[in-house]
Amino acid sequence: MYKNFLIFISTGCYTGFLKPFPGTWGTIPAWLIAFFFIKDDLFLLSIVTVVTFFISVWAAGKAEDYFGHDARKIVIDEWAGMFVALLFVPYSLVNYGIAFVSFRAFDVIKIPPARQLEKLPGGWGVTMDDIVAGIHANLFTQLVIYLMKLYS
Repeated sequence: MYKNFLIFISTGCYTGFLKPFPGTWGTIPAWLIAFFFIKDDLFLLSIVTVVTFFISVWAAGKAEDYFGHDARKIVIDEWAGMFVALLFVPYSLVNYGIAFVSFRAFDVIKIPPARQLEKLPGGWGVTMDDIVAGIHANLFTQLVIYLMKLYS
C-alpha cells in the first residue's frame, strides 16, 4: 500500500509514466489544478505551493529507491516548480500559458543555480532545480506580462 501511494504521488498521478517527455506530461496536472480549481486565490496557491514543495522533497527522495536518482518518472517536483511559476501571476489563460511554456523551457535549460542544485542529496536535489526553474519562469512571465501591457 505504501509503495503504491508513494509511486502515485511521486509520478504525479502516474503522469510520469507517459511518453515522450514525462516532465511535460507531469506538469500538466499541476497547471490544470491551478487554472481550474485554485484560479486567482493567491492564499490557496501559496499554501498548495509550500505543501507540494515538502511533499515533493519527501516523495522524490523515497521514490529514488525504486526508480533511481532523479529518474524521469518522478514528476512531483514539476508540480512544485509549476506552482512557483504561477505565484503572483495574474490569473488568465494567456498568462498561465506563458508560465507553463516558460517553466518547461527553464526546467530543460537549467540556468544556474538549477543544475548545481541537482547535486543536493535525495529529494532536495530532485526538487530544488525545479523550484529555481519555477522562479525563473515566474520572473520571465511577469516581464512578458509587463511588456504586453506596456505595448498594448
